[in-house]
Amino acid sequence: MLFGWLVLAAAIAALGFVRLAPSDPLDWNTQPEFTEDKEFRGGVFRVVRAGPDGLERFHRIASTAPRTSVLAGGPDDGMVTYITRTQVLGFPDYTTAAQDGDLLKVYARLRFGRSDLGANKERINGWLAEMEDGPQAASAGE
Repeated sequence: MLFGWLVLAAAIAALGFVRLAPSDPLDWNTQPEFTEDKEFRGGVFRVVRAGPDGLERFHRIASTAPRTSVLAGGPDDGMVTYITRTQVLGFPDYTTAAQDGDLLKVYARLRFGRSDLGANKERINGWLAEMEDGPQAASAGE
């Protein structure tokens, strides 16, 4: 019986840590150098030709997404990092988007664990699709 209570207490402590662990902008508001799309177990890189206002349009979509908040930066800074938490357990995923000329570079990754089960890829592809469907999409590629 005592073992069961200890396991429950450990699980609650772990979930509390996941929810309350601080997110240092100096650690997360950054991107590696990359020039092409890439997928990995814990996330995804995307490089899209979005025009000079790509980050601004991406920010409008990402900053209003469910369970997503801005950790650091903004469109005027040329780079923004968002935290998106899973609905049930609150696991954080970090997405950093940066404007590089006409290119928008998006780097989405998990914080805890080894695999995000494709969640970052699905979310980023969805946000980028929304950008293409938006009213500014036609002028972005010109």
